[in-house]
Amino acid sequence: MTKEDRNRADARFNKAAHAAHEAKNGRTERDAALKAVTDNMAKLKALRLAREAAEPPRPATAAKKARAKPKASGEKGPALSDWLAGQQSGGRRT
Repeated sequence: MTKEDRNRADARFNKAAHAAHEAKNGRTERDAALKAVTDNMAKLKALRLAREAAEPPRPATAAKKARAKPKASGEKGPALSDWLAGQQSGGRRT
């Protein structure tokens, strides 16, 4: 085995070892970043829950929105041509 062959083999081995080391470092950096994000989310959730617990309860009527009343079965809406005319005069094009 010549010196050049040995140097090439060493370089190939060192390259593989270096790549494995970098992959391990990258994984630990990702894990640390993920832990930081998870910890921050937990802290913010705790703050939000504490704020909501301290705030007085809202009245039930304010939380509900008024719903449109369903039409009686005998009532009919406008004719299709009237509805389309209203849509076009309102700026809509079909």
